[in-house]
Amino acid sequence: MGAIELIVAALASGAAAGLKPTGTQAVKDAYAAAKEFLTRKYGDVDLAPLERMPESTAKRASVSEDLEAAGADEDADLLDRVNILVDAVATHEPQAAAAVGVDLEKVKAASLRIRDVAAEGSGVRVRDGEFSGDIEIEGVRAGKPPDDPKKA
Repeated sequence: MGAIELIVAALASGAAAGLKPTGTQAVKDAYAAAKEFLTRKYGDVDLAPLERMPESTAKRASVSEDLEAAGADEDADLLDRVNILVDAVATHEPQAAAAVGVDLEKVKAASLRIRDVAAEGSGVRVRDGEFSGDIEIEGVRAGKPPDDPKKA
């Protein structure tokens, strides 16, 4: 399920940056290409809720479930478009990735598990990652101070 998490994180970041009026053309183009490919090939996957609320864990989970059911994690052409989108967001709108709790740069593929992250700034930041297994990111809470374990 690691590829699905990467796809959804990239789409959420792309939607957060590419659909706002101030988004750069490179991000808008990369997001449009990924979205066009995904909706053409996987017509049952609805990105509209994710576009309306890219920071929503529930919306991302729903799109993840649909993509997994469609077998999109095995789609090399989709992953190529997603990697282009990740590069565009990282280069032109890096704050968009942070806004949704994940800041990826050059993730090639798989074998990373990150769970239960709470941070005031970016929840997760991956730079020049090259992995050979799955990528799983869950339980990220960004943009607020971490819970004080002494108060729990």
